[in-house]
Amino acid sequence: MTLKILVVDDEVSVTELISYNLQKAHYEVLVAHDGESALQIARESLPDLILLDLMLPKIDGLDVCRELRKSSQVPIIMVTARGEETDRVIGLELGADDYLCKPFSMRELLARIKAVLRRNQNKHGDQPASILKGPRGLELDDEARIVNLEGNLLPLTRLEFDLIQYMILHAGQVLSREQLLSQAWGYDFVGGTRAVDSAIKRLRKKIQKLQPDALLIETVRGIGYRLVK
Repeated sequence: MTLKILVVDDEVSVTELISYNLQKAHYEVLVAHDGESALQIARESLPDLILLDLMLPKIDGLDVCRELRKSSQVPIIMVTARGEETDRVIGLELGADDYLCKPFSMRELLARIKAVLRRNQNKHGDQPASILKGPRGLELDDEARIVNLEGNLLPLTRLEFDLIQYMILHAGQVLSREQLLSQAWGYDFVGGTRAVDSAIKRLRKKIQKLQPDALLIETVRGIGYRLVK
């Protein structure tokens, strides 16, 4: 099966160059030059991965990512000239899977694409149980990829789901940021452990919306985090 990639960039020369190289690598390529078109194509064509520039007309890349994550877990790699750490963290917090700064080599881009697709397709193939029980009425359905907290749906991104699943499987254990990073993002992710802190912060906020007094995820200073039993 040929995988479909949506390339979103307002520069025609950039989309042409990327499209040419992706087609040589046997991907099917879709192209959008603004955020509005990107959302429409993503919803209608259901790509397997999206390369998303930040600086876009009509709707910028961060808002495109934010809107997509309301209903889709399609892998997203942000490709942009804005390389500041703040931009990278915001992109990851919104649910992007990776972040690549311009200028970049086609070899690196193709490697990132393969890594993200591999992580997305092979997640948790060795997990034995479909339903996992956690503390305070936390219940995870691996097949449906949904999490409930005392019967209420906990809306999670793919990365947040992968994090909480790993923590439920190791409830009570102290897990380092590096362990969590490798489980949710993969060993070849280059975004750094700050992405873990951002994801844990989002998880806590979502849990506290349903259980304001709940402290399910503890911080272990200097090491990482622990899901209480």
